[in-house]
Amino acid sequence: MILKIAVNTRLLIKNKLDGIGWFTFETLSRITNSHPEHQFYFIFDREFHPDYIFSDNVTPVVIGPMTRHPVLYYYWFEFVLPRKLKELNIDLFLSPDGYLSLSTSIKSLAVIHDLNFEHFPEYLPLTYRFYYRHFFPKFAKKAKRIATVSQFSKDDIVSCYNVDKEKIDVVYNGAHNMYKPLNAKEITKVRNQYANGDPFFVFVGTMHPRKNIDNLLLAFDQFKKKTKSNVKIVLIGDKKWWSAEIKAAYEGMEHSDDVVFTGRLDMLELCRVVASALALTYVSHFEGFGIPLIEAMNCDVPIITSDVTSMPEIAGDSAIYATSTSIDSIEDAMTLMYKDEDLRKKLIENGRKKRQKFSWDITAKNLWASIEKVLET
Repeated sequence: MILKIAVNTRLLIKNKLDGIGWFTFETLSRITNSHPEHQFYFIFDREFHPDYIFSDNVTPVVIGPMTRHPVLYYYWFEFVLPRKLKELNIDLFLSPDGYLSLSTSIKSLAVIHDLNFEHFPEYLPLTYRFYYRHFFPKFAKKAKRIATVSQFSKDDIVSCYNVDKEKIDVVYNGAHNMYKPLNAKEITKVRNQYANGDPFFVFVGTMHPRKNIDNLLLAFDQFKKKTKSNVKIVLIGDKKWWSAEIKAAYEGMEHSDDVVFTGRLDMLELCRVVASALALTYVSHFEGFGIPLIEAMNCDVPIITSDVTSMPEIAGDSAIYATSTSIDSIEDAMTLMYKDEDLRKKLIENGRKKRQKFSWDITAKNLWASIEKVLET
């Protein structure tokens, strides 16, 4: 039987893939090629790039308007999308970003990556906060099944939304195969390019308050004062959510000259910089998964991360843990990582074992298993 599967591909935007965008790209590129017997309809809200039409069994469909505001989310998902799904006679709707239509009876699978907006609503503009907290509980109830990216997120969805745990599948993320170790000569070249030849800690992600950039910067400043080292810190990502707290922390630093902001980097350059770091510093307040953790593992880079939410589940024994709300705790972890070469080697070796659990091939296989469960109901 040929199935007609529609996929919400709003976040497949050329050169602008974020965590959910990469999840969509990596899983769908594999699933569509592995299942040529089925027909996939990729639903875009703008003109699409041909790179995202992965195989002959993918039909792109563009329906407007572009959905970049909660009012437009509502209009698109509740009025425009249902008409198109009915017109196409779809058997299943897959939404990699978790948004569903409440106005259709078509079976749906929602990938809900995390519920950060339930725990840190203050980090969102009021209209977005209202939309997420009003509609996502409804999406969770509406979905025939839910996939999520960690056991932590599964437990959180069950707890917050009173959803049956048997309805939720854990589908871990993967990392791009371009993340791999560099040799000493290449590392020296990258360090010369970005840090005047010095070793550096690295952070990857949007400069968002939830990522705890202010405490990371203040902890790094304390680390510099304590160790008198030549270590720098390189922050990779957009300043879209640059807050007053982050600005105050940065401007109050004694060692702000040792902070390097690269902005967003292309994939090759991003992999090179991560692989050249002394350690990844990823001390977020909240993560549903934290893809940079496995990117670091794949590059043989040890990790400093937070001891909350999904991060211990993902990093395991390949990390030193810190309390995200404690500047002293983060600084202690940096100092220990800097001073103890044997510990760094042990964390790297542990990461080589841990990373075997995470790959996009495994992710795609598990997501398809979730799709099959929906179709069986």
